[in-house]
Amino acid sequence: MPRPARLEALLAISRELSRIQPLGALLGKMAEACAHLLDSDSVGIRVRDGDGLVLAGAYGDAREAMSTPRLKIGESLTGIVAATGESLAVRNPADDPRLTPAHREAYRRGGYRAFLGVPLKLGAEVLGVLSIRTRRARGFSSEDLQLVTAFASQAAVALENSRLYQETQRAYEELSETQDQLTQARKMEAVGRLAGGVAHDFNNLLTVMIGRSQLLLRQLTAEDPVRPAIELIEHTAGRASDLTRQLLAFSRKQILQPTVLNLNAVVAKSGELLNRVIGEDVALITVLDPALGCVEADPSQVEQIVVNLVMNARDAMPEGGRLTLETANVELDPAYARRHVEVRSGPHVMLAVSDTGIGMDSDTRARIFEPFFTTKGPGQGTGLGLATVYGIVKQSGGHICVYSEPGRGTTFKIYLPRVAQVAGPVESPPPLAPSAHGRETILLVEDETAVRDLARDILQANGYTVLEAGHGSEALRICERHAGPIHLMLTDVVMPGMSGRQLAERLAPLQPSMAVLYMSGYTNNAIVHHGVLDARTAFLQKPFTPDALARKVREVIDARHEASRSLGPP
Repeated sequence: MPRPARLEALLAISRELSRIQPLGALLGKMAEACAHLLDSDSVGIRVRDGDGLVLAGAYGDAREAMSTPRLKIGESLTGIVAATGESLAVRNPADDPRLTPAHREAYRRGGYRAFLGVPLKLGAEVLGVLSIRTRRARGFSSEDLQLVTAFASQAAVALENSRLYQETQRAYEELSETQDQLTQARKMEAVGRLAGGVAHDFNNLLTVMIGRSQLLLRQLTAEDPVRPAIELIEHTAGRASDLTRQLLAFSRKQILQPTVLNLNAVVAKSGELLNRVIGEDVALITVLDPALGCVEADPSQVEQIVVNLVMNARDAMPEGGRLTLETANVELDPAYARRHVEVRSGPHVMLAVSDTGIGMDSDTRARIFEPFFTTKGPGQGTGLGLATVYGIVKQSGGHICVYSEPGRGTTFKIYLPRVAQVAGPVESPPPLAPSAHGRETILLVEDETAVRDLARDILQANGYTVLEAGHGSEALRICERHAGPIHLMLTDVVMPGMSGRQLAERLAPLQPSMAVLYMSGYTNNAIVHHGVLDARTAFLQKPFTPDALARKVREVIDARHEASRSLGPP
């Protein structure tokens, strides 16, 4: 090609390279343009990657000639160019001992008579190397070197521009993804607040329905014609109580009793139950890391996570399939944390539940954790199972994500922060003690009249003397007028004017030996911090049954008596 034509071609190439374009397409165009510019048979472009060079663009048979996908800097002719930052022209490269044996053989097979290596430099930094080969006996001229050096300067700028463009694109995509996640998190938080408030109000109503039903049933004979209707009311209220409990879990307002535990032990303990849940047409596979670290979580809540996810997986495999439970130690790096809202980097333990079921599309995945959202038919689900899992994981300081495609199955991955402590044995809860009577005096403080009346009737039926108050100020006046000891205060957490915690602090000087039992339809920071009870705080979750209230009252009073005896006489 005549010199003027080559210069015009170089200008045209420069204009083409100045356009912002994806790196893969750019490298291919670079190699092809360089080959046409020098009338060469084979051009390869290696780009720098750490301490090596990766073959990233090729024209002709460059991939065969350069054979090795990755070279170390300083290795072979191309590596020498990268190490020195200087161009290198070699005649008869197949005889050059600096080439690796594999490259010499490839050059020999290809019949190449000359090699020209030119660095792609931006300032003093080498971004990559142009490796050019020809079968011409005369090899490359000084004019060829000048032309390709000018080309390499333009190519290096284009390469850097493309890299910066890609980094900008990635940053924009991460920002967009993070904003979408933040919007979703705020949406879930708003729905959670609404759900928590609804659950609190319903729990007051359900407390009365369940309690009054059970008290009525105690007065009826087994043959009483009214009994079936009242039993239906009790059963229905119990189902409603389960729903409100799930709403509290989603809204992160349930009581947790965290302990250091190993997820392998929880999965193993749940094994028999899981096999019953999934049925015979689903194969259960466990892949548990024997060196698994520990987490701090509520064992019963972790079991609920596993059971809910397994049931969801079973429903996604109506014709059977394979269900895999996997645990592993993982490290969530800062880059992952940046891409996921509310995730903290550091050591975590992963619990993954995978199925080979029908999978989900992107629209379904986006809403999968919303309460009452379900893809099941009418009467086949409440839409609260995965919402419950989401709430438990978040309240436990963890992160949950889902991977799924239609027809390709689904994997839920849960990440809980890893702790250094060693787990104790997974213990079963102690058997319930029988309902116990007493003769102590109890100060009952509850602003909901129906709940207060129910609690009073239950306590009086169990032998206690009950002093009633509808709010904190009334409770203070009663306590100031009462001459004898008050053994226990049973108080709601959230009340108008004065919270249960504030009331307990005001009454402590007047009744220093009085025990306190809090009750609420949802947890509140007046009693707990992020749903985790102080070990010394006695709490009764609404709705409660008459037996549960009687047992808890007796337990708290007896614990206070035991503590007083252990302190000895003053």
